Amino acid sequence: MSYNLLKGKRGIIFGALNEHSIAWKVAERAYEEGAIFTLTNVPIALRMGDTQLLAEKCNTEVIPADAVNLEDLEHLIIRSMEVLGGKLDFILHSIGMSPNVRKGRHYSDLDYDFLAKTLDVSALSFHKVLQTARKLDALNQWSSVLALSYVAAQRTFYGYNDMADAKSLLESIARSFGYIYGRERNVRINTISQSPTPTTAGNGIKMFDSLLDFSERMSPLGNATADECADYCIVMFSDLTRKVTMQNLFHDGGFSSMGMSLRAMEQYNRGNCDEEVDPDHKYD
Repeated sequence: MSYNLLKGKRGIIFGALNEHSIAWKVAERAYEEGAIFTLTNVPIALRMGDTQLLAEKCNTEVIPADAVNLEDLEHLIIRSMEVLGGKLDFILHSIGMSPNVRKGRHYSDLDYDFLAKTLDVSALSFHKVLQTARKLDALNQWSSVLALSYVAAQRTFYGYNDMADAKSLLESIARSFGYIYGRERNVRINTISQSPTPTTAGNGIKMFDSLLDFSERMSPLGNATADECADYCIVMFSDLTRKVTMQNLFHDGGFSSMGMSLRAMEQYNRGNCDEEVDPDHKYD
């Protein structure tokens, strides 16, 4: 059901790769709610994914851009304003990548060149998007900018690796830039800390299925789906949340407030608790 929450609003959505992507779901919902927007991703992702199909469905244009490249971002924002016919009202940053995770590097033995790439793609790109938009005066008053985060920015999760560092930096950027942009243009900047979600990126996390199951058992409301995250993003893009900024907003069924649930404890008791998965404690 559409409520026209975004009627007349313009935006850019980063990171829609395929129908499993949260950004894909956000684009579909934004279109249903009356928004017009452009889609963007790095060229290799556009070749591998289905973004063009989404663009056709949403009657929009795909603009290739590497979010770590300032020239690409400048072209993306200028071209988007041309396509959409004016300044922007919302931006979704749904970008994350870790070569260390992909290569199976343990957190205590990181490749630092890989780490630099992780931080650049997953966090610094958010700063670059905001900085470029500000220099181009591309955002309208009361615009809303969102980035997707995860609770590993505050708590340690086995296997999440250097992506946890990237998410911590991402949330810090939202607070620091949120103050500047809020005072200057009433622009809202927030992060949404989503439940583990079976996207292409999420499935790359070590033992992701176990993490998904544990989170489901721990959360009073269960894991938030990609579709539900899209609904939340739409509300954050709308005028209903004009005074919400510089926040990390947990969208995780209550997981972030839990210590131990009955369902998780029962599952723990059913398992063989005396078995050592890693007896040498190399990767605890």
